[in-house]
Amino acid sequence: MIKLIKSTFYNEEDTKKKLVSFINSAQMMSFGPECNKFEEKFAKWQGRKHCIFLNSGSSANLAIIQALLNLGKIQKGAKVGFSALTWSTNVMPLIQLGLQAVPIDVELDTLNVSSAKLRETLRRHQLEMVFLTNLLGFCDDIDEIRKICDEEKIVLIEDNCESLGTVYKGKKLGNYGLGSTFSFYVGHHMSTIEGGAICTDNENLANMLRLVRAHGWDRNLAEKHQSKIRNKHKVNSTFYSRYTFYDLGYNLRPTEINGFIGNTQVPYLDEIVAKRRDTFLQIAEKIYTQSDRFYPVKYNHIDLISNFAFPVVCKSKKIRDELVEACNGKIELRPIVGGDMTKQPFFSKYEKRFVLQKSNAGLIHEQGLYFGNNPDLTEGEIKQIIKIFT
Repeated sequence: MIKLIKSTFYNEEDTKKKLVSFINSAQMMSFGPECNKFEEKFAKWQGRKHCIFLNSGSSANLAIIQALLNLGKIQKGAKVGFSALTWSTNVMPLIQLGLQAVPIDVELDTLNVSSAKLRETLRRHQLEMVFLTNLLGFCDDIDEIRKICDEEKIVLIEDNCESLGTVYKGKKLGNYGLGSTFSFYVGHHMSTIEGGAICTDNENLANMLRLVRAHGWDRNLAEKHQSKIRNKHKVNSTFYSRYTFYDLGYNLRPTEINGFIGNTQVPYLDEIVAKRRDTFLQIAEKIYTQSDRFYPVKYNHIDLISNFAFPVVCKSKKIRDELVEACNGKIELRPIVGGDMTKQPFFSKYEKRFVLQKSNAGLIHEQGLYFGNNPDLTEGEIKQIIKIFT
């Protein structure tokens, strides 16, 4: 069986040895210097000023929306557009935090929201924010989407959990919006077992995220920012400051174990991305061009494509079912991410106002699947995949 992912970490044996040594010698396991070091390393690799490390990518989605509400950049009850083809915890925080979750359909040939689809949605809904998913290493014309958001004064946030390392028009995905979320779950590009992050260049947002991550207190702020918020609220810095809660927050902190693992993995990121890119291109050249059973997926507009899974959208349910049978016991398959969120039970329960009719997201939901693109695939496994799918 060709699994979605073969190992917990890249270079797993060496990483585990280092992890055991760290655990035996570490003075603390709760959030501390290893997490701070990881934030610095990952921010530098991504090319952003700030990285806020959290315990999961889902927590990152929740935290950034709460932070935007705390800062008044979006308001309770506001309409927020989201990519209809995405993961559940992109949408759930919108509903949980009292926002209206408006689905935006995707393009069939990129699997992502385009500027045209956004404009269609804006003709029907006045959006305060767009939560854009960069699905499976792909994107559409995200530069044009950003222009629209700037013109319309819409907050643009990216979910980049599935596109770590992808470069479009000279810029990494995750660097187009005000902020972006990342996941370091085992099955993703880089693993800290569980873990996530938010990257931004906005210092106010970064500081609010640090409050949101840890109960609403200021312990993880730089000293100058601690002094500012304590003076504003007339808080005694010698006693009450450690237990003053300035805004709405949670406990979304990672551990030093997650931070240490992240620090061992960041040096491998360029290698991981390059391997995934090369494998994708090798398979895509065969599957996307030599089979008329699938809808073509466009990627020649992307400078460097980096994904952890290879999506296939079949031209009928019958073809999809035949592939599922052909791969049984040979290749592990999944639906394309979480599919069309408007077809999920939670959405129809809590957000009945917005439904997509005859959408591309719905077609992908019913006729799509993906298999893993992990950096440990062998040439023999790649040939087997190509043989079955062509």
